[in-house]
Amino acid sequence: MRLKDALANIHKEHADDALIQLTTTWGEKLDKEHIWQEYPRPQLHRQHFRMLHGEWDYAIVPQSEEYSFESQGKILVPFSPESYLSGVGRQLQPNEYLWYQRILTFTKEDCQRKENKERCILHFDAVDQQAVVYVNDVEVAKHYGGYLPFEVDITEYVSENPCTLQVRVQDDSDTSYHTRGKQTLKRGGMFYTAQSGIWQSVWYEWVPENYVKTMKITPNYDAASVTIILESDAPIKGVSVALDGIVYEVSEKQTEKGWQTTLVLQFEGGVFVPWSPEEPYLYYFIIKADSDEIRSYFAMRNFTVEKDEKGIPRFCLNHKPYFLNGLLDQGYWPDGLMTAPCDEAFIYDIELAKKTGFNMIRKHIKIEPLRWYYHCDRLGMIVWQDMVNGGTTYNMAWVCYMPTALPGLGRVIKDNLYHMFSRKAEEGRRLWEEECKGTIEHLYNVPSISTWVPFNEAWGQFDAARVAEDVKSQDPTRTVDHASGWFDQKAGDFNSVHNYFRKLKVEKDEKRAFVISEYGGYACHIAGHSSVERIFGYKKFDTLEDVSKAYHELYEKQVQPLIEKGLSGVVYTQLSDIEEEVNGLVTYDRKVVKIK
Repeated sequence: MRLKDALANIHKEHADDALIQLTTTWGEKLDKEHIWQEYPRPQLHRQHFRMLHGEWDYAIVPQSEEYSFESQGKILVPFSPESYLSGVGRQLQPNEYLWYQRILTFTKEDCQRKENKERCILHFDAVDQQAVVYVNDVEVAKHYGGYLPFEVDITEYVSENPCTLQVRVQDDSDTSYHTRGKQTLKRGGMFYTAQSGIWQSVWYEWVPENYVKTMKITPNYDAASVTIILESDAPIKGVSVALDGIVYEVSEKQTEKGWQTTLVLQFEGGVFVPWSPEEPYLYYFIIKADSDEIRSYFAMRNFTVEKDEKGIPRFCLNHKPYFLNGLLDQGYWPDGLMTAPCDEAFIYDIELAKKTGFNMIRKHIKIEPLRWYYHCDRLGMIVWQDMVNGGTTYNMAWVCYMPTALPGLGRVIKDNLYHMFSRKAEEGRRLWEEECKGTIEHLYNVPSISTWVPFNEAWGQFDAARVAEDVKSQDPTRTVDHASGWFDQKAGDFNSVHNYFRKLKVEKDEKRAFVISEYGGYACHIAGHSSVERIFGYKKFDTLEDVSKAYHELYEKQVQPLIEKGLSGVVYTQLSDIEEEVNGLVTYDRKVVKIK
């Protein structure tokens, strides 16, 4: 495929062209009674919880209508109404409300826990985009942002009598400046079917009256120690950690939010097992704080950019140069959209990437459930985490066509031209920064995340140099790729370029490591395993043998020779086909591996 052909299809809308419905093996075997039963937070794991997945009543109504819930059918939670697995298959429009309703019944054990002064905390791990939660027609929570979790205490509603749980959802999708990722109401090219509603786990758990609300885990590789900060509403007494070979100190202090308990875990003799993709060793531990008990884990690793013996800045793992052979992963599924059918599907994708020789996944414009990150931690997969993009409608000629055709020009343009980067609205910029901060807080404890990526290809980019400093200030333990693509503002830890159409080369940078953060995009359409008959990708191949051979030749002849010249990492596009994009390592339905 020629450059002009690829550019012509980047955002060609095909909303009226129905997709061929594909299903994964896991979706075909889905048990509606047992959906996503695993505890959702592996690093803050408690014993007593209940998942609220399964069939809920739903209704989609105009916002102008006076509210009076009347069920229009069943929706399978946590799959969005636009997905096949939800059983709805209906696109929520910006001028509509999506209502959910289910009856909550509590067990005798639940009621007894309430009598014992325990608290019942209801969790929503992600609702796209704006959610209002009601219990017995009383508003109990409101949340903006479709990718981050929120919770509410519903203890007062726990009784022998059932109560009614309702969630009202509104989603602007790509008609506003809110974060949306790759979602669009008029799909086409590299932008995909928009989704809405509940798309991650809904569950409740029981906690003590005074419990650990947050836990921040910071491994200090050089000091051979780990600092764990527990936050609660009141002082927690009797804190202990069950982890062999570790001596710890405990201190307490009052903060504006409440109380903090700090534990410093020191490895005796400075001896520990480092984490790496080759040996992904995790330290599992149990914290007891009064009557609260939490199971968690951490890993000892260090991510930096340091100069090698030749003075070339390199990405380093545990202070040693480590070449990143990465893979772009957007986390879409043909039957669940942004919601994987099950935990096993997550594992399949990560293991396939490792088997094919990749040691890093760039999680592209999406925040996954915490279980996905847990599998990266335990299987040994470094993660580059993109922030979810927002902004109003993108000027594709400016943010895509021009810098692709003239890459040098894009790298001298300043990103304070807010109107050119679809960031004119000050409120939109403010909300994005809040969600950026929230994302770091949410994922801070994940050992496998090495790098934060605030912006990609100028999609809603603004003030990237300042943002990079803010991210580094909030989390100095990780590296920052401030502007992946072409609108480089000379900040962050990486000189990060996308190169699909030219011979790969290294750009020298005195302070930053050089990475090709997107390349390849080799397309191969597989009949019966593609959503459309069209081809979208950056170079077309007709057979599995041809595309697999071409990838390996590209890596061996262009990537490998550049490593000694200063290349620190590459990111191949991409893990799976998605709708019109057929440039994946595997087909959209995960049934045919194209590159081996």
